[in-house]
Amino acid sequence: MVRTSGPAAGELVRRLAGTVPPARRAAYRTLRDADGLTIDRGIVLHFPAPDSFTGEECAEFHVHGGRAVVDALLGALCKVSSVRLAEPGEFTRRAFQNGKMTLLDSEALADLIEAETEAERRFAIQNGAGRHAMLYGEWRREIIRIWSAIEARLDFSDEDDVPDDLPADLLTDIVALEGRISQHLSGYRQAEMVRAGFDVVLLGAPNVGKSSLLNALAARQVAIVTDEPGTTRDLIELVLDLEGTKVRVTDTAGIRAPSGRVEEIGIARAVERASQAQLVLLLAPADGSAEFLEPPAGVDCLHVVTKIDMAGAASAARHRHSISTVTGAGLPDLIAVVAGRAAAHRPADGEVLPWKARHVELLRQAGAYLAQACAAGVGLEIRSERLRAAAASLGRIAGDVDVEDLLDAIFSSFCIGK
Repeated sequence: MVRTSGPAAGELVRRLAGTVPPARRAAYRTLRDADGLTIDRGIVLHFPAPDSFTGEECAEFHVHGGRAVVDALLGALCKVSSVRLAEPGEFTRRAFQNGKMTLLDSEALADLIEAETEAERRFAIQNGAGRHAMLYGEWRREIIRIWSAIEARLDFSDEDDVPDDLPADLLTDIVALEGRISQHLSGYRQAEMVRAGFDVVLLGAPNVGKSSLLNALAARQVAIVTDEPGTTRDLIELVLDLEGTKVRVTDTAGIRAPSGRVEEIGIARAVERASQAQLVLLLAPADGSAEFLEPPAGVDCLHVVTKIDMAGAASAARHRHSISTVTGAGLPDLIAVVAGRAAAHRPADGEVLPWKARHVELLRQAGAYLAQACAAGVGLEIRSERLRAAAASLGRIAGDVDVEDLLDAIFSSFCIGK
């Protein structure tokens, strides 16, 4: 599908398809270039302004997807003097500038395009439903209400009966709003997990089967596996889709007394990485040749016995999580447990969470300004200015105030044609 947007969109349909079909109705047409040669036969749609994705007059050409067909169509379009290829994200940027969507909607659309799992898709759909804009708009209106009350007091500050400090009820409202913003910010880690993935680290002594487990999960050769201790010396990462949730599994160097500087660095990275994980799988072989390591402090851990094909079923039966990467025994159960742990960390459906670092930074700014506005010993003029700054920070999240410096960074991440 090739989309065009701008005042010449209808004329482009007329040039290539002969006639412009009724608005928003698909029509089967033969598309021809300026020399009358047939490009393809396909579907044409026309969207008069402002009832289109961008708010401008738009047209779409649905053709067969071969490279030669698409190149010929683009070539015919670009021969028109007023036509050029769109920049990445330009259609969405025009939709924002024409009031068709907020910045929050635009960012949610970008996440939807990039979604790799069902959880990411659902999260992006929910984020694009307008609930964030409603919440931040409500907070901004509350700040403006309090700010306006302070400004009114300043306007009549020369009157003898006007107090020069903030009324107790307004102070209570500011403190309560700061608390709501702070609580809202605490959900960012959950939102980040949906996109970055639930963080799982494999940890154990050398040759306990960490790399074999990683390869089994990937169903391909991701890590080198040998009988030589210390084969894995760096972090090897694998991203999986487990029951609709993104899970990031990291293989690490075997923990032992290092035999050289390179292995020492790899072991240090393994320990550090495990301390930051959301779940650590501690591995030890069923034959008892190595013991389970001490779990990292404060990290959820599962003890997994490996190589049960070599030790026999009797040994495996003594352990809750026992696997063989050779026969596949125990792997489905382990995967189900990991998937369950990952799903438990997902946000609940309908939960409104900050999901972009840009939002978090602006929310933190707003909270800091609110804290300054209700600090003891601060004059009304300073309180008023801090409330104005807090309202502006919230407004920038949805693009309600000047955000020109952000637009290039946001829309350049989109793909061409979106």
